[in-house]
Amino acid sequence: MLDFRNISVHYGHQDVLSGVTFRVNKGDRIGVVGPNGSGKSTLFKIVLGEMSTDSGELIVEGSPRIGFTRQNPEPDSPEETLLEYSLRGIPGLSEMEAEMQELESDLADPAKMKRYGELQSKFEHLGGYDIETRVKVALGGLGFATDEFLKPFRTFSGGWRMRAELSRVLASKPDLLLLDEPSNYLDLPAVDWLQKFLKAYDGTLMLISHDRYLLRTLTSITVEVDAGTATRYEGDLDWYLTEREVRYQHLKAAKENQDRHREQLQRFVDRFRSQATKAAQAQSRQKIIDKIDAEKIVLPKRYTQSGRLRLAEPPPCSVDVFRCEEASFSYDGVKNVFSGVSFEVARGDKIALVGYNGLGKTTLMRLAAGTRAPTAGRAVLGHNVVPGYLSQEFAETIPPDVSVYRNAKNAIPPGMNEKNFRNLLGAFGFDENDVEKPAGVLSGGEKIRLAFLRLFLASPNFLLLDEPTTHLDLDGRKLLQDALAAYKGTVLLVSHDIDFVRAVATGIVEITREGVSQFPGSYDYYCEKKAEREAGRPDAARQERVSEKKELRRQRAAERAKIAPLVKKLKERIETAEKKTAEYEAELEDASAGLFNPVPGTDFAELNRRVRLAQTEIDRWTAEWEAASLELEELKNGGEG
Repeated sequence: MLDFRNISVHYGHQDVLSGVTFRVNKGDRIGVVGPNGSGKSTLFKIVLGEMSTDSGELIVEGSPRIGFTRQNPEPDSPEETLLEYSLRGIPGLSEMEAEMQELESDLADPAKMKRYGELQSKFEHLGGYDIETRVKVALGGLGFATDEFLKPFRTFSGGWRMRAELSRVLASKPDLLLLDEPSNYLDLPAVDWLQKFLKAYDGTLMLISHDRYLLRTLTSITVEVDAGTATRYEGDLDWYLTEREVRYQHLKAAKENQDRHREQLQRFVDRFRSQATKAAQAQSRQKIIDKIDAEKIVLPKRYTQSGRLRLAEPPPCSVDVFRCEEASFSYDGVKNVFSGVSFEVARGDKIALVGYNGLGKTTLMRLAAGTRAPTAGRAVLGHNVVPGYLSQEFAETIPPDVSVYRNAKNAIPPGMNEKNFRNLLGAFGFDENDVEKPAGVLSGGEKIRLAFLRLFLASPNFLLLDEPTTHLDLDGRKLLQDALAAYKGTVLLVSHDIDFVRAVATGIVEITREGVSQFPGSYDYYCEKKAEREAGRPDAARQERVSEKKELRRQRAAERAKIAPLVKKLKERIETAEKKTAEYEAELEDASAGLFNPVPGTDFAELNRRVRLAQTEIDRWTAEWEAASLELEELKNGGEG
């Protein structure tokens, strides 16, 4: 269907894509992954004809109908309704329908009858007869209420407009569907609906996303865009994550050998270029250096720009961390965002707020952070509770025109000296070139690191995180997930990343138009209870939920004691695997050095045998390390809820 052939794109002196070659076959379901700014969206712009290539070509076979979301959707007229806008997903369909209606007045004319038949066949093939039903299903699944269908499209905010744009693209049933971060404007229920919808889509799918849940459940092939190249992996997300590490280790070893060889050549050139007797040899080596520079191995950006996220040890506080009691809130004093909300957060809980956008999740976070007060009822923090608020709008907590240094300095605790402060800046990935940058020019991942540095300095014991994963790539999300899973404090979070919520949350608070419900368990437990409720089996009474929560805590304590011996054994397995991996990595480096820098009498067969053996053992002990680490993580999560 699509054939990318040696495509290169440059922005000024920057190589965005260089020699990209891969194929998209009809029916492929491809996840396009890579760090932010690596060129993923550029691939889509080339397919859509919005960008030309500097070299190479894209071959498009046939004439596939392509579905894609525009970034700034606008109505055709001020009066155009949400439904009318969404029905315009198939170009020419409304014109076709109008012509058919005109022809129906005189079907006795054979020529008009023939034309009507042609139009009717094409109209039916495009799904014209049931497109309104499909559009309404999509709008409902993405969170629109039925009474909003006839509202003017211009009255909706940017995020809701993007949902409407997505609904009309999905309902158009294209042959090739290009989706660029479709979950960015969605909440958890809408992401869940989108996953089910796309699961049933039978066309060709290319999905740019950092959402592991969507990638894992919807794609079977992965294309990694990084360091100017695109690499096609013939497997799903989990297979790709394993294979890329193996590939990186080989690439890293090759780069180290290349750098070592170049350094040796450069030393010779620097030493002998001025000596007449050695000038020819120095010139010869300089040509080799030039060739190495032209074919320089470049490591993926995600390894060269990785930062760190750490969370400070939380100070002690009361068992009751936060409590809402019949709380209501209104911004204008007329319309309530929510009414009569009651729920509680206990020390050590990691609670996810879920529900459609517009129902008050962010407002509840602001109440818990103390930046807003309820207009009725109470929102109470416990004794010695120190909230740390990370807003999805960075400017709310991190002024964009203030430097990295000053933004962090404003959060510094009394008594910290400048040296320790500078060390912490470096520990979070900010060097001397970064600290004077205005926060507004930072990438999404850098802003998250700065936000967590501020939280680290303030040492809160109650983290309030509103969509913390939005600007993070796959590796950034895993980094944050692991940091929060290990955090011993209390967390209240909002996120549209289902895998992230599933890994971090130990409790769910659901906000619906009917009210608020609290579920003392994981996201999967919440999904089970929600399915029971939708099937007509009502939730248990509040007292039953409270009892269930106490029992759950008792079970956690018992399970932690039970798994202690197993934890010790797994840690020993991990330590052994790390030692063995290090030994065989040293063996691989030694054997590789022999291959790259042979001496007279070198036994290449033996060196190749050592390389293969070392690589096999590295893979085996790495797999052992991963298996033991995963088992340990699952064991700890099970013991801690």
